[in-house]
Amino acid sequence: MEQRYTKKEIIAKAKDLATMITETEEVDFFKRAEAQIQENQKIREKMASLRSLQKQAVNFQHYGKHEALKMIEAKIEKVEAEINDIPIVQEFKQSQVEVNELLQMVANTVSNAVTDEIIRQTGGDILKGETGAQVRKGGSRSCS
Repeated sequence: MEQRYTKKEIIAKAKDLATMITETEEVDFFKRAEAQIQENQKIREKMASLRSLQKQAVNFQHYGKHEALKMIEAKIEKVEAEINDIPIVQEFKQSQVEVNELLQMVANTVSNAVTDEIIRQTGGDILKGETGAQVRKGGSRSCS
């Protein structure tokens, strides 16, 4: 008899997987970089300046002050560039990319494994990507 799982059991396994992911080198680097950013006075000051400029931009936009808005937007771009030029910020952004790639890889692996298992369980053809019903029917037909 086949093993059956409940949604609750699957979610519990997913939480175990999430714990494993948080203990990877990629996530560890992300956490360290984020902490360094929080502790960096220069970055904190630039972030405060950026938030202030963004609030001004919202006000200028609200009141239709287009020329002032353009000037503030230019200042915002300058401060953002200054922040992005700081090496730890660059490392943090790269670590975000790496963590996102890891999560995407896990999601794709789960999705592909589920599809392959459905094909296998129905007596299908994994190489063709057809379930047993499609194989018995004579193959899949493209609807595009």
